[in-house]
Amino acid sequence: MWSYPAIDPVALAIGPVAIHWYGLMYVIGFGAAWLLGLYRAKSSAIWDKDKVGDLLFYCALGVVLGGRIGYVIFYDFAGLVANPLSLLMVWQGGMSFHGGLLGVTFAMFLFARKVGLSLFSVADFVAPLVTLGLFAGRIGNFINGELWGKVTESPWGMWVYDPVIGDMVQKYPTQLLQALLEGLVLFVILWWYSSKPRPAGSVAGLFLALYGLFRIMAEFFRAPDAHIGYLFGEWLTMGMVLSLPMLLIGLGLILWSHKQPVLVAKEVK
Repeated sequence: MWSYPAIDPVALAIGPVAIHWYGLMYVIGFGAAWLLGLYRAKSSAIWDKDKVGDLLFYCALGVVLGGRIGYVIFYDFAGLVANPLSLLMVWQGGMSFHGGLLGVTFAMFLFARKVGLSLFSVADFVAPLVTLGLFAGRIGNFINGELWGKVTESPWGMWVYDPVIGDMVQKYPTQLLQALLEGLVLFVILWWYSSKPRPAGSVAGLFLALYGLFRIMAEFFRAPDAHIGYLFGEWLTMGMVLSLPMLLIGLGLILWSHKQPVLVAKEVK
């Protein structure tokens, strides 16, 4: 059985300025997306360095704004109603992947209109790029010692201090499980699948379907948010409820896209 190493969440402190590992994970994620985007742009007829940089800027705003807004709506709506200013209290933590996804989708829509591309062209280009960012984000969760799984006696459990119980317990390190599935495995599949011309929308559809599937799988091992608990029985979580539409929409988009011409990047005239 292994134990949580209790990593200091502050990577570097210079006087009163502290740089946290979680913040660095965002930088690493955006940096990886930019480098992968530049690499893919070399073999593209419509993508170039400037478009990749502008797209990254749009998506970064979408991730941060959407992630924060999504969190307070999906996971802390009562707190938002009691104190609307909590939306701005980002230093207290709280980011939602599903909110970030909605934010990025809106950002891609705005970017597509600006540069004259179809939304599916932009979404198919973006989908493989974000996976390493998801990996980095889950590693950030692990470093922060948050989003642990259920208490278990399984060999996969990790000894960690539980402040509620006031003692060491074994929990599933679901941050690492999600980093593996939603990050590395999803990256390999999408990078391979998108390396050849595919029907427009199919890459984005595959991302939605696989992420939804992987997230639902992880939720069976992950403990629900303490202030929400299970929505039904002892198994249904908010993460599952938010991920199921992703899975269904992704499958529907894949089926729809394969009835369309094989055209990944279509310029709007």
